[in-house]
Amino acid sequence: MNEKISRELVIIGGGPAGLAAAVAAVENGLAPKDILILEREPELGGILLQCIHNGFGIHRFGEELSGPEYAARFADRVRELEIPSLTSTMVLSLEADGEGFKHLTAVSEEHGLTEITARAVVLAMGCRERNRGALNIPGTRPAGIYTAGAAQKFVNIKGFMPGKKVVILGSGDIGLIMARRMTLEGAKVQAVAELMPYSGGLSRNIQQCLKDFGIPLLLSHTITKIHGFERVTGVTISEVGPDRKPIPGTEQYFDCDTVLLSCGLIPENELTRGAGIPLDSVTGGASVAENRETGMPGVFAAGNVLHVHDLVDFVSDEAEMAGKSAARWLKGELPATERTLPVKAEGIIRYTVPQRLNLPQTEDVRIFFRVGQVAEKVNILVSCGDKLLYKAPKQKVLPGEMESVTVKLSALQDLPDEPVVVKLERR
Repeated sequence: MNEKISRELVIIGGGPAGLAAAVAAVENGLAPKDILILEREPELGGILLQCIHNGFGIHRFGEELSGPEYAARFADRVRELEIPSLTSTMVLSLEADGEGFKHLTAVSEEHGLTEITARAVVLAMGCRERNRGALNIPGTRPAGIYTAGAAQKFVNIKGFMPGKKVVILGSGDIGLIMARRMTLEGAKVQAVAELMPYSGGLSRNIQQCLKDFGIPLLLSHTITKIHGFERVTGVTISEVGPDRKPIPGTEQYFDCDTVLLSCGLIPENELTRGAGIPLDSVTGGASVAENRETGMPGVFAAGNVLHVHDLVDFVSDEAEMAGKSAARWLKGELPATERTLPVKAEGIIRYTVPQRLNLPQTEDVRIFFRVGQVAEKVNILVSCGDKLLYKAPKQKVLPGEMESVTVKLSALQDLPDEPVVVKLERR
């Protein structure tokens, strides 16, 4: 069966980013019937459906929600607006023709192969976890090695316990949350080992998930060998030096039957790459303007497919930018671009999103960034040539916590033809 569908806007991904983008597109004048959400899972909501812990929605709703509760607020709004969606549908390819249309090929059990034509597309595919194959950990290949997200799905959705004695490699937020979850379910978490000299997770998760449960966090440590043949029997953990290489003589053996990997997330950009859309080498996502438009006209990106977020509240904010911009682009309401300035990160700032700024601007611009090392008592500066656009003090910046600044529209007038620079200065 080969079905053909035509829509004004197609949103790839029905997680928090895709849902927020769809709602924002309707609220900015696009008819619900002109939108289609494509989601590969059986239900809308994305990864939030397996995140049953609280802590979501503090910034957006002023209250603590669980992941499914947060997702339900947007999914209910999508249903209320009668925005069409296709679940259990996998998008295989995205390409643009010379006439401004985007062509998608999707497949599902219900509809078979489906060809979809759209004028605009929002990319909201989320991200995937870095697995053992990408980490090059020495040792055998026994059962009992999982990514933290896979273990989370086993415990929270399937009702299976992956093991009873656990070592976690990496201190990303999912790993920290699973350290707590496994402990609450009766497992013994022996240690969390982190290669870097600082944690990759939020400060509140370090406190609530490790310190409150007495779980050791070994900074500047990594797994140097996995033991066991049919099933994991233990791991060797070694301290690493400033060059991130193991220090001989620092080996410690930990008895365990399960290893969870929480070693970073990779934006899911196979479709983006296949479409020929330029990617940012640091974020792994598309290079975008302040309205979240990628290098392909009419294609926008938001959420973890663009860059990895710590808080879903920020994902929703960014997705609303993309959905609003897609609706305005379809209606021809985006102002014509007269100049484009690159946005650059300097010093310990690793990247910025957006990577470019279109002028003239009609509203404030929010810039997200992440640092590469811990810094205390700094000022965040945004400048263009000799013109200072933004300055604010910050007590502490951490690699595990994304930062954002909002540059006012009044500061974006009469900018010189020079890069917009984001940097830190010590106070």
